[in-house]
Amino acid sequence: MTQTVVNAAQDGPGAEGAPKAAPSGGRLRALDGLRLVAALMVACYHYGGRGGDITHAWGTSAARVFPTLHTPFAYGCLGVQIFFVISGFVICMSGWGRSLRSFFASRTARLMPAYWAAVLLVTAVFALPAVAYTAVSPSDALVNLTLLQQPLGVSRVLGVDWTLWAEVRFYALFALCVVLPGASRRRVILFCAGWILAAAIAQGAHQPLLDIVLMPEYAPFFVGGVGLFLVHRDRRDPYAWGIVVVSFLIGQHYAVDSLWNAADPNAFAHRTSFGIIAVVAFGFVAVGAIALGLLDRVNWPWLTVAGALTYPFYLVHEHLGWVVVETLHRRLGVPSAATFVLTVTAMLVLAWVLNKVVEERLTPRLRKALAAPRR
Repeated sequence: MTQTVVNAAQDGPGAEGAPKAAPSGGRLRALDGLRLVAALMVACYHYGGRGGDITHAWGTSAARVFPTLHTPFAYGCLGVQIFFVISGFVICMSGWGRSLRSFFASRTARLMPAYWAAVLLVTAVFALPAVAYTAVSPSDALVNLTLLQQPLGVSRVLGVDWTLWAEVRFYALFALCVVLPGASRRRVILFCAGWILAAAIAQGAHQPLLDIVLMPEYAPFFVGGVGLFLVHRDRRDPYAWGIVVVSFLIGQHYAVDSLWNAADPNAFAHRTSFGIIAVVAFGFVAVGAIALGLLDRVNWPWLTVAGALTYPFYLVHEHLGWVVVETLHRRLGVPSAATFVLTVTAMLVLAWVLNKVVEERLTPRLRKALAAPRR
């Protein structure tokens, strides 16, 4: 989950044209709004579109709590794929013309402060005697602060952190292949084509190491976002459009393959292949509309705030949401619809606090410290 850059970076060596200026000094506020939409989709999935711990929080299956909405809520997990498309767009924009040091400082400072705060907060809340959910061990909690818990096989504090592990691998690939040698249209196109081809080979090779590095299941979404940034630079670029189309075709295949569960009689909700394809298409089309400038009028200042809240909201909403749902619905008897709205609202308020107290204070300081040259 990346934050939209405020100003588009200048072109790097060999670039064939300057990035198109976005409204209001370079900020694509519609992209901020789309990020919040994707985060709310994921929240709907976690609160009403799946089983697991949320069943304990409601005291019964979410399918009974939301008999009509639980099926559309089940598609909310695809908000992650939309996040990956947005990430591809934003990382290409923010990495264009930057040094490797600057890129590393920007990504680390953006990702880690809110993440550290969320890990510590969830660990502390789950350790309270009144909370019915089990906290990870102190040792595992410390490993979680490195964001390497998944490859190390350590219990995770945050259920959503697997997406951050995918983001980190994308950052590394983009940094090594594009940022380090210097971003240019040709180099970005080769990166996209090479990654898609290598990911397909990795899928066929069935080699775990290649799967970890190349992420066949998620590569099309990141690459699709990068392609859409090329479209943003030049809407007449046939290579950019080719990257977007191929990425969508492959991405929808992986989404259907992993999320279509019609053959499972015990599935919580049965997603249709058409529904999955439609949500993936929505993500590509929405980012594409922003890339083409079709949503430039969606430039309301409050969307900047929405964009700032998205990442901390995404981090804390799942696990802490269980605690709020259980407290409101099971212990206080608040109706399910009101509980849902109040829980989302509470998580947004908490996200605002984390943004103000943690991100606005630590992010610029960490970025400055990491970007400063050392002799």
